Amino acid sequence: MPWWSWLVIWGVLVLGLLGMLALFAVWLFRKTMAAAAEVSALAQKAEVLSRRAEELGDPPFHSAVFQDASELLDEREYAKAERANARQARRDARVRRGKLLTSADPSQFAHLTRRN
Repeated sequence: MPWWSWLVIWGVLVLGLLGMLALFAVWLFRKTMAAAAEVSALAQKAEVLSRRAEELGDPPFHSAVFQDASELLDEREYAKAERANARQARRDARVRRGKLLTSADPSQFAHLTRRN
């Protein structure tokens, strides 16, 4: 094999490598630009959400450590009573639905008991 064939082989390999590196650079650049666009869209959405959160204005947090024990007990009892009332209302609604499903008029089945 002549000496210049090695130069051609290595030249083709180097050009192929450079072409591949250029292709990967373009691919990486496009991916980076797409990611940057998504990050800017995310930043805009986060800004909208933070403005919305400020508009809602959650009540400030007050630690229970500094409240009176009797007030805390009253609040707890009130919350328990509210939960019990809600639970009883759900139970009553469930019983009402069950009665509607199981009640049947016996006269609608009279044709089954008639003899022909």
